[in-house]
Amino acid sequence: MDLDLDNYQPLPVRYELRYVVLEKLKTGEDPLPDIDGREDTKRDVVRAVLSCSHPYLVSREGTGKTRLAESLAKLLPPVPKVRGCPYNCDPKWPREWQCPKCRESEDPAEEFGVELISGKQRYSRIQGNEYTNEAKILGVKDIQAIIQGGSPTDPRAFIGTGVLRGNRGVVCVDELPAIPTKVQVLFHPMLQEGKIILEEYNWARPIDIFFVATGNPTGFAHVNRIPEPLLDRLELIPMGLPDEPVEREIMFKERFNVSEDFFGKREEPATTAPLGILPEALHRRTATPWWIVDVINKTSRYTRDCSNIERGASIRGGIKALDHTYSSTEMRNGSVSTLADAAGGLKLALRGRIRLRVDLVGFDERPSEFMSKHDLVVEDVMWHAVRDVGSRIVVGLGDDLGRDALGKEVYHLLSMGCALKDGLQHHPLVLRAISWMDEAAPKGSAPTVEGLEALLSSDPERADPGVLEEYRFSAVEMLANALMALDVMKPPADNDRIFVPSRMEK
Repeated sequence: MDLDLDNYQPLPVRYELRYVVLEKLKTGEDPLPDIDGREDTKRDVVRAVLSCSHPYLVSREGTGKTRLAESLAKLLPPVPKVRGCPYNCDPKWPREWQCPKCRESEDPAEEFGVELISGKQRYSRIQGNEYTNEAKILGVKDIQAIIQGGSPTDPRAFIGTGVLRGNRGVVCVDELPAIPTKVQVLFHPMLQEGKIILEEYNWARPIDIFFVATGNPTGFAHVNRIPEPLLDRLELIPMGLPDEPVEREIMFKERFNVSEDFFGKREEPATTAPLGILPEALHRRTATPWWIVDVINKTSRYTRDCSNIERGASIRGGIKALDHTYSSTEMRNGSVSTLADAAGGLKLALRGRIRLRVDLVGFDERPSEFMSKHDLVVEDVMWHAVRDVGSRIVVGLGDDLGRDALGKEVYHLLSMGCALKDGLQHHPLVLRAISWMDEAAPKGSAPTVEGLEALLSSDPERADPGVLEEYRFSAVEMLANALMALDVMKPPADNDRIFVPSRMEK
């Protein structure tokens, strides 16, 4: 085994996934090639991975939810573990992270040796049903250890199951709502604090997992209630059936064939060493302008007062929406977030954190239709947030700029079809408006894209041209939405160039 333990540094599994997916996006590679079609679902899953959030895939049976979870595990690089450790302890973990057996050794790597585990081996699936209990999720007593004199409350007299076997990997809980509600609460500390708690053993230990749940959304099946604190820590993602042409291809690809390797002898060769991942490679290199942040903030807050929504978003809704907006920008290899990025982030973040009015939800609706209605309500609320943030910008510009004249320039600029850098020189009012938006940035909202700092400090000569173009587009898109909401400007001829939140039919 080619492994330099001296230079090896362990990383949480969520960071490993983020790194691998980012690298694939940079090269234009599909991070989830095992899943045919369902591009919206895959985008939301990738968005969640980049935000280090936990997907909750909802749909009817047979749509590929479990396969998608397995595909995430296959992305993971091989990592070293203490040889024979049932909980996959990392040889360089601090003592408090180690299992009872490894903790008894002064140097478990030296005493027991080190081995590599592949991405496929870093996957654990827990099948949820009415009989799923603490034993299936966490573990059981080791009868042999107790017979040999061990205390029943000693952690060493404990055999870990589902979650602990998936330590340092992907843990998929199939049919989460089928698990009794009082048992589901076991997952809460794992997602909130990153630890499992065994009260009987007076033992709380850290756990490193990427959690994926599957099931049906509340209201679509006779299932158990998911506790709201747990649901608040999951990202609700619908996964429907593929389109007809894609399903036809799947039929041919997945049809019965006699396999020559059904004993598993022809596995793909494993990578000989873990990936060398530096923390710097995981940092965000995207920026979200202040007006996008304000739209996200107001949208999340407005859900609490919207007449179509019974339960508005928690504070975590806004936090996750901003995270997912950054991720949306990373997914297109962009540098500066736009309203379209914010819409994708808001829909994913708020889908499981708001509850629609009962009369808006049809009893027989499919999960995808149910989620689409949620997304439409979120986009309608976003329209109000865009209008209000945009109105503040227009008012701040003052009367001397002339709203009608500014509207004509923005309309003409967006209808030209050329890059903004080529068109802005002929639109002085738009340039003045962008300059005002630069200066209106709240203090302390530091950008994170190299070169954008120079731009916001009124030194565009030092700014990266690509970043400058993206930043100006985001500003012009916001101006256009504000002017259209105020009936100052009609939609541009090339309306596909900008994102405009949809309104619900009244």
